[in-house]
Amino acid sequence: MHRFFYSLLLYLLLPLMPLKLIWRGIKQPDYLKHWRERFGFYDAYPNKPVIWLHCVSVGETRAAAPLVQSLLHKYPNYQILLSHSTPTGRATSEQLFANSVQRVYLPYDVPFAVNRFLKHFDPAIGVLLETELWFNLIASCKQRQILLLLVNARLSEKSARGYSKLAKLVHDGLQALSITAAQTSQDAERLKQLGAKQVEVVGNLKFDVMPPENAITAGQYLRHLFGSGRPVFLAASTREGEETMVLDALMAVQIPQLLTVIVPRHPQRFKAVEALIQERGLRYEKRSSINQTVAVETQVILGDSMGELFSYYASADVCLVGGSLLPYGGQNLIEAMLMNKPVLIGEHTFNFSDVSDLAVAKCAAWRVKDLAELTAAIQSLMNNPKKQADMGLVGRDLCLSLQGATQKTVAIISDFLNPNSH
Repeated sequence: MHRFFYSLLLYLLLPLMPLKLIWRGIKQPDYLKHWRERFGFYDAYPNKPVIWLHCVSVGETRAAAPLVQSLLHKYPNYQILLSHSTPTGRATSEQLFANSVQRVYLPYDVPFAVNRFLKHFDPAIGVLLETELWFNLIASCKQRQILLLLVNARLSEKSARGYSKLAKLVHDGLQALSITAAQTSQDAERLKQLGAKQVEVVGNLKFDVMPPENAITAGQYLRHLFGSGRPVFLAASTREGEETMVLDALMAVQIPQLLTVIVPRHPQRFKAVEALIQERGLRYEKRSSINQTVAVETQVILGDSMGELFSYYASADVCLVGGSLLPYGGQNLIEAMLMNKPVLIGEHTFNFSDVSDLAVAKCAAWRVKDLAELTAAIQSLMNNPKKQADMGLVGRDLCLSLQGATQKTVAIISDFLNPNSH
């Protein structure tokens, strides 16, 4: 596909975008806020030169946290600008960085909108996280001679096959980047095959994301509320269809006083998951309503709060990391491992394929392929505290051994910002 036809397609879709925002806003009203930014209209003006990072949603924003903190420390004379695509990503940015950064929505990838964005903020350098390839944005940066880096880049085999169908468009986009910093050698090789010209392997930023200082204390408080003597199973970052499997497993296991905590990945699904729990006639409470120790009869906690994932991990005995039981690609298992927890994952982990395979090989994670195996794994681990402790220790040591991507990424950015400093 040529970029002309790519742009034409986006222009044809553009009139539908307000309808899409309204539709999403029905379930998640925050989609209706700051909507003008999605078309390139901004109220906030920077008063310093801008270092711009694009962090699509929650995962990318959390992954960027050590990088953002390092840049804030190293470049106090620059304004750090974070762009997002989702309200949850923007809310995570507010929670992590407060007023130390500016935050906006990245506009739709049509030429007039991206040009307005780049003219308004005029970044000294742009940093795209993971594999956010917006081809008009990349082309406009090249035309304006704005340095644009792709960092923490990952590309699964499935995604590579998809991108290969847009050969020229993807090739030209990757060629226009100043550098690509890949997570693994496999990611680097796939990106090179698609056209990336200067590729370095620096590791995964997510290994450098340390739990908040109060995560352990907050987790202990949660455990107190849940009942310190009860076994706690956590299903974290679950996606549609997975809660049904978790609830079925809960009904099948034979573990006295087991408390199951379900934390859906997307807040707009809290009500739908609550309805699933109600359909089964299970006793449940919502995290947002808990202010004292939960009743002994309570079987399920619906984790309807934001920003507490590390604390949820700290409160649990055994953790399932969602998005992996069904073909969503898996969510971030590194956070659970950093909290010393034994991890259960499904077969569908292509978003975190390398770390998932390594964790399974090192016995830090246990892969289950279906409901029967999930049920058996929960039963087995809950009956074996030593196995829980051993898996948790191996997982944390593995994560700590793979840290360092932030330092390497900051060095790359510094080389481009200060080319004459060496």
